[in-house]
Amino acid sequence: MSVESAPDRTVLRRLAAEPAVMLAAGRALLLQVAHPKVAQGVADHSDMRERPLDRLFGTLDFLTIVAFGTPEEAERLGRGIRRMHERITGPGYSGNDPDLQVWVNATLTDAALYVHEEILRRPGGDLAPAYVEQARYVADVLGCPPGAQPADLPAFRAYMDGMIGSLEVTGTGREVARAVLHARKLRWLGPALWFNRYVTTGLLPPRLREQYGLPWGPRRERVLWVLLRTGAFGYRLVPGPVRRAGVPLMLWRSRTRLARRARRSAAARGAA
Repeated sequence: MSVESAPDRTVLRRLAAEPAVMLAAGRALLLQVAHPKVAQGVADHSDMRERPLDRLFGTLDFLTIVAFGTPEEAERLGRGIRRMHERITGPGYSGNDPDLQVWVNATLTDAALYVHEEILRRPGGDLAPAYVEQARYVADVLGCPPGAQPADLPAFRAYMDGMIGSLEVTGTGREVARAVLHARKLRWLGPALWFNRYVTTGLLPPRLREQYGLPWGPRRERVLWVLLRTGAFGYRLVPGPVRRAGVPLMLWRSRTRLARRARRSAAARGAA
């Protein structure tokens, strides 16, 4: 599967278009920084503390273009990100490390499948095998070597289980998690920020939740899943085409933000 071949993205697009997938965005990010090298890279090269929404919007824009944009747009964006990743280096890590690319993409795939399977209870049927295959395109765009990613759903499940069972959250990872869950710059969001902490904590694998030092317990677990099941019931009453009707707006906003960033970068290079 290559960028130029314009692979089938039908199932990738279907899950990416579901607004509910955002429920697991925090799970994906905290799984990512549970990897010591990812955590260190984020701590050394990200301004997440000062601009906490930038990483979220950057990831959303990348995924939106790769899922819904043209292959040419995806390739152009991938080239830019690969160049940026060349500058993300430090002791023992590199932004273009295939192992880290596979892990980051796997956490995003895992998040979408978690919402589709565990929260929404598989609307549209069992999409997991096709989704895992098509989601490999995301890492392909970033230049991940062919064959580096799990080849199919069983391999993906085994990979995720192995990684979650072996990762050890570092102090740096916990610092990044605090910056995400208690973003000082987003205090004005109040209840929304609290709800994000609550859901993110509850959706984490217990082993990693404990390593992050996040408080939890049976009562919180029961309340969370009552809320999620109730919300999912109402969500599924809305017809799928209506739920996913926001894709054109998502794509327009991502293209607009990316064009704005490109103009700022060009202006900065011209002033240098």
